[in-house]
Amino acid sequence: MTLLQVVDRAVTPMRCRTRRALLGWAKTAFDAPDPRRLILWAPVAIGAGAAAYFALRSEPPPQTSGLAVVIAILITVLAARMHRHPRALVALILLALTLTGFALAQWHAQSFASGADHGRERAHVLEGWIERVERSGTRERLILRVTDMEGSETLPHRVRIRTRLGELEPGDLVRVNAVLAPPGGPAAPGGYDPARAAWFDAIGLTGFAIAPPEAILSGETSDRAVRDFVRWRWRLAERIRDVGGEDTGGLAAALLTGDRSGVSSAQADALRVSGLGHILAISGLHMALVAGGIYFAARFAFAAIVPFARAYDPRKPAALIALSAALAYLVVSGASVSTQRAFIMTAVVLFGVMLDRRAFSFRSLSLAALIILVMAPESVIEPGFQMSFAAVAALIAVFDLWTRLRRAPMQPPGWVARVWNGFAGLAATSLIAGMATGAFAAFHFQRLAAYGFLANLAAMPVFTFWVMPWGVASLLLMPVGLEAGPLALMDAGLRVVMWVANAAATREGAAVAVSAAPGLTVALYGLGFALLTIGRGAVRPTGAVLIAAGFSVWSSATAPDMLITESGAAIARYAPENPDAEGEDRQWQTNDRRRGRFDARVFLQRVGETNTAPAGADLRCDALGCTGQTVDGLVLAFPNSAQALEDDCARADIIVIDVAVSPWLTRRCAALVLDSRERSRLGSTEFWVRDGQVIRFQGANTARGLRPWTPRPDG
Repeated sequence: MTLLQVVDRAVTPMRCRTRRALLGWAKTAFDAPDPRRLILWAPVAIGAGAAAYFALRSEPPPQTSGLAVVIAILITVLAARMHRHPRALVALILLALTLTGFALAQWHAQSFASGADHGRERAHVLEGWIERVERSGTRERLILRVTDMEGSETLPHRVRIRTRLGELEPGDLVRVNAVLAPPGGPAAPGGYDPARAAWFDAIGLTGFAIAPPEAILSGETSDRAVRDFVRWRWRLAERIRDVGGEDTGGLAAALLTGDRSGVSSAQADALRVSGLGHILAISGLHMALVAGGIYFAARFAFAAIVPFARAYDPRKPAALIALSAALAYLVVSGASVSTQRAFIMTAVVLFGVMLDRRAFSFRSLSLAALIILVMAPESVIEPGFQMSFAAVAALIAVFDLWTRLRRAPMQPPGWVARVWNGFAGLAATSLIAGMATGAFAAFHFQRLAAYGFLANLAAMPVFTFWVMPWGVASLLLMPVGLEAGPLALMDAGLRVVMWVANAAATREGAAVAVSAAPGLTVALYGLGFALLTIGRGAVRPTGAVLIAAGFSVWSSATAPDMLITESGAAIARYAPENPDAEGEDRQWQTNDRRRGRFDARVFLQRVGETNTAPAGADLRCDALGCTGQTVDGLVLAFPNSAQALEDDCARADIIVIDVAVSPWLTRRCAALVLDSRERSRLGSTEFWVRDGQVIRFQGANTARGLRPWTPRPDG
């Protein structure tokens, strides 16, 4: 046989398979869409409508949501007459669902209007009970459910106060004197908005306590049962922290109860940089491990009872028991938004088992997404929602493709092959999920874990098959006081996980910094990802085109050259006093290292800098103030008083001053004057500079617009 014949025999089957694949693609590409697949696209359309609402710069009139629903109903009635035109029917239904998503988002946002705006910062004496504790490093913040506030007719539902917990615990009634104000805005334009998050968490005011909170010994509230439950959860977490060990007790409590107040900053940073930070948030992974482990254990137990297994399907009672366990885990963990999302996805899968439906499918994923978007439309813009559904969608799509292409084995594999297949499956799962969520992580956090795949590959088997099973066992044995043994075994596994996290996080280049993505990039990538995973035929290449377009928009976006914070710190690349100083013109520096440190860190992270602590700028100073020049030739002035304003107007391009300047002086000045009043209006402001001239600037407050969670112009 000649070499040509060998090649022809090898290539001919490949040509046949390729031809059949192309013919199948062409058939699905030009066939009319199947209306039965609308359930898969319904959450995409509703999510697009909700995202459109949150992207608005100003709040539409309250009647807009009702009008959108009326139009959606009319479109649906019109679509019902289009049964002979499938393409028009599908397009109209998706349009109606998009309008419904917009209306749901506006209704949900307006439902949280509860007197959150109490004017500017001032002192309040308030009473309430401690709902939860948040810790960031050595700082503690208490979330109080307010029952009374001195001098206020309308009460915020919750307030967040920086103070020490002391001998108190969640569930206690307290009285505290605190300086409070409405939640602040983003640290940089387009960044994370604390006020929006607080709005949907019903937190009306934030601030700090003037004196430690005092316990109220007498007094009752109508939610005594809720207080008792909160206190029980706190004591459960304290018990786990005490028994679980000093090093990993806080991690164990976070995994089992959702209370992350015992996790140190060093541990959280190591997990985040290594790509293992997802294990801290109780999400689909944790719920799947708890419910899945109990499901398989119960299924094995029922299958072992031969008469029962012959008469009934062991999977159905096992699914019911697993669903009950998932519900209990939801309650014990505090039922946060991410945990609710994970429970809904798990419940849909288990109900599918009980109803003899395929457990893992796009239909179950779409149903879970629909439920979540109806309950909390704001989830569509949250990183957790995007990343969790992207990971599951990618896994389902790849699994469907692999199922169609794989060939059945000639004989059952041995135990070595089964172990290898399990390891390969775990590696493939980590790789697929990591690739699906990596882009969203870069969009929102401007960081990529360079060794995330390897860290997950090394740590997740231990976490999956050792840490979580012993954690569940400790919860089950805690009522009889036998939790010490399982927690000790859980501690051993967590030490391995943290060793992997520290090893990956401390390697050079562990965190890859990227610049922040524009909102259009996130929208194009999200829609393209949905088309690529859910679509069929020609729809999938369209998704790939949208993803490429999103990355093109991202790559063409120009990063800002300077930030001036609301407190008056200017972060820029200042020109060095010594022109021969090598490398100094590439460093980010600030005129004041005491003010605006958090804003500076956020800004530098968003422009793709790994080092987020700017150095102090070498400015030229005298008795009237300081001046500095950026590498782009922009002259900045920082006068100490209005007396130097006239001179600075003649020689500076931007003037940052801590007093309020009269509008008359501001109009006369040739420079851009950012006094205290103007900076308060703009918020932290980014500048784009070319050839010593400001070509564009954008403030954080102007970028977010006027929405229900933003302060009113007169407030």
